[in-house]
Amino acid sequence: MKVIGKDIQRVDGQSLVRGKPVFADDIKLKDVLHVKILHSPVAHAKILSMDTSKAEALDGVVAVFTHHNFKPHYYTTAGQGYPEPGPRDIRILDSTVRFVGDRVAFVAAETIAIAEKALDLIIVEYEELPCIFDAQKSMTAGFALHPKAGTSGIHDIDKNIAAHLEAELGDVEAALADSAHVFEGTYSTPFVQMAHIEPHISLTWLDNNNRLVIRTSTQVPHHVRRIVAEVLDIPVSRIRVIKPRIGGGFGGKQEILNEELVGAVTLKTGRPARIEYTREEELFAARVRHPERVTFRLGFDTNQLLTAIDLNILEDCGAYGPHALTVMSVTSQKALSMYKAPNIRVNGDGVYTNLPIGGAYRGYGAPQAFFPLESLMDEAAEQLGVDPIELRLKNVFQVGDDIPIAKILGEGREGFPLVLYSTEIAACLNEGRELSNWDTLRAAKQTGRFRTGIGVAVAGQGSGIPGVDMGAAFIKMNEDASFNLQVGATDLGTGSDTALAQIAAEVLNVPVEKIIVYSSDTDMTPFDTGAYASSTTYISGSAVKKAAEACKAMILEQGKKLLQVETAEIVDTDVVGSNGQSISFSDICIKSFYTEEQAQIMGTASHLSYDSPPPFNATYAEVEVDTLTGTTRVVRIVSITDAGQIINPKMAEGQVEGGIPQALGMALTEFMPFDDKGRMLNLDFNSYHIYTARDMPELVVRFVDSHEPTGPYGAKAVAEIPINAPAPAVTNAIYNAVGVRIKHLPVQPEQILAEMDLK
Repeated sequence: MKVIGKDIQRVDGQSLVRGKPVFADDIKLKDVLHVKILHSPVAHAKILSMDTSKAEALDGVVAVFTHHNFKPHYYTTAGQGYPEPGPRDIRILDSTVRFVGDRVAFVAAETIAIAEKALDLIIVEYEELPCIFDAQKSMTAGFALHPKAGTSGIHDIDKNIAAHLEAELGDVEAALADSAHVFEGTYSTPFVQMAHIEPHISLTWLDNNNRLVIRTSTQVPHHVRRIVAEVLDIPVSRIRVIKPRIGGGFGGKQEILNEELVGAVTLKTGRPARIEYTREEELFAARVRHPERVTFRLGFDTNQLLTAIDLNILEDCGAYGPHALTVMSVTSQKALSMYKAPNIRVNGDGVYTNLPIGGAYRGYGAPQAFFPLESLMDEAAEQLGVDPIELRLKNVFQVGDDIPIAKILGEGREGFPLVLYSTEIAACLNEGRELSNWDTLRAAKQTGRFRTGIGVAVAGQGSGIPGVDMGAAFIKMNEDASFNLQVGATDLGTGSDTALAQIAAEVLNVPVEKIIVYSSDTDMTPFDTGAYASSTTYISGSAVKKAAEACKAMILEQGKKLLQVETAEIVDTDVVGSNGQSISFSDICIKSFYTEEQAQIMGTASHLSYDSPPPFNATYAEVEVDTLTGTTRVVRIVSITDAGQIINPKMAEGQVEGGIPQALGMALTEFMPFDDKGRMLNLDFNSYHIYTARDMPELVVRFVDSHEPTGPYGAKAVAEIPINAPAPAVTNAIYNAVGVRIKHLPVQPEQILAEMDLK
């Protein structure tokens, strides 16, 4: 192949490194209003009264909005397929607040400073209500956080269960009773925040036709258009959403967060409006990864083959449940698609608490699954007396296997049959074993203050949501044999515009420089469900490939007509007829425009897949534990991935290298403590510690040779898979170093010291 598998420079690389104005806020709007939100200072309360008169009288304040300005309409902020599988439980502004940070009111003013001053002048009388801060107590709290009137899709309002999940294949209890070995463990993962460098920012204005234009940092422009139209009660045709470059999203921008607010300001005042979250607001008022408490039971026979997997999930949704069902569905579906077991069962509840709202975060439930699963697999290997790698190799799914849970569990709805057409997990494990120096490090005796350990974990993910995610593409030819590629797919910093350009260029036999990409403008580009669920390369890439093939076929047909031959073939960028004559792509286009056989050479296509081929990853972690302080330092990470045919190796490597520090942060440093009133305490990057360049271990990143027959040029997803395995690999390595089994993240030094003292 000419460009697939090559390190092509990103199509937006020059503009980014030169600091060109490419991000949402990189435009200057005349007469813009600045919007600020009054966030609730209490975790649960009814608003008895609100006096906005002083704020409205402040010079420079143009409008103040409260719940009295809006109809009592409930919706979901989750940017995902329609009809949404999650509950509709949120209003643009409500008379009840449900977490510290909930929206009470918002102000539009001439400057940010005036807007902030106006917030201080709003007098609110609250009647504080009972709070729930513990997910395990939510279902028996005795009071409901949400009303029955108006809401929909909530599983059990009285018990605060936003979503429920249950499924069983075979007879799990009987299989466990008959198993030679049964292992059980309960584990938990914490709140963590996406911490993208660019905050949520949205701008709105009215165009010359009085249509609402929304320029926003989002992963889901078409969902933004649909949901804002619903909330503001205007036709979709009156809204245009533009997604420019994004300074990081990681799932946090798969949310309709503030677009409806600035839209309301512009519709009321007729003036442009702008909102930008501060870092503090990002941490307490945006979205977080759902904490989950997960219990696994694993049954094995005498040959160390799994007989049964029993999975129980308790998910903390926070105050609202936009992703309540789908995140929990991914936790179960990904965990139960890793290892073969004839009997499987899952039971899960996503419950409301008076804490920040759980949203979409890279991995989307899978990191919460693989930390417990891979920890318990390590425990099982030790007690069975088998190498942890060998136990995994014995039990993973193989090519040709049917993955039965996929038929039952989609993302919040019924799934589709899934046959594994490609997997190189064995190659991942074997290559990682060699590169990590596994055998030598495992055999080394540990003494002294600093002790080294090595651990392994495997993980899978998916490539889009089968039967749900759809992408479309349009490509047209220009006189110089360049092509305009228009896609609804959203490049959120991943380089997907470049990958899609490579796919089109490969089909059309032209350099990538000849592909001019325009993406994510709801007026100008075709529909795409958005950048989430690792769907872009697999789903949108397939649409691009089909559209480019249609365009190429039209080039050939036009060439044959112009050459006046019945048969011809494309050779590089010429059409060569059976008579030996040839005509270039450029000449074909010019003649098609201006002289003979006039027509626009173009191709369009949509793609929906009922397959979702899993990429796989094996991660090896080498750690050093200080037995005096209990602190853990990650020395080295070896990450080996099966993502099918890699479209752009450098960009794929960047995806892996970006996912690893996010996983290490969840494992070791990121901590979101709340006081007894539900107020988050770590509200800046001095106290909320994400992994930085100074913290990073040595990284060894490799991709195994693989080909997925259902993907464009054999490609599968790569964006989310690297985040799933590092956390359990690290905790397994800690156990190897000092014999302490970590079951609750993040790792606490005092926990290591306490358990070492007991040994």
